[in-house]
Amino acid sequence: MTSLPAQTFNLGNRGLVREGFAADLVIFDENTISDRATFEQPHQYPTGISHVIVNGQTVFANGEMTQARPGAALRGRGTRDL
Repeated sequence: MTSLPAQTFNLGNRGLVREGFAADLVIFDENTISDRATFEQPHQYPTGISHVIVNGQTVFANGEMTQARPGAALRGRGTRDL
């Protein structure tokens, strides 16, 4: 699900759960995941996601954002700013 996009955009150590790779994970329940955002209220968290982990740090847990901000914009080799 994530390794092909990571390879396509040359994102190095991302896209797989493997020792030495960045730990970017979304823990979700496939039976309850659902988008709640609308045009009127676009900033609604989806249901069914319990945790989001970026670079090994939990940034979202049990419906709440944490104070961790380990993320950064990733640009693969050969990409350019628009």
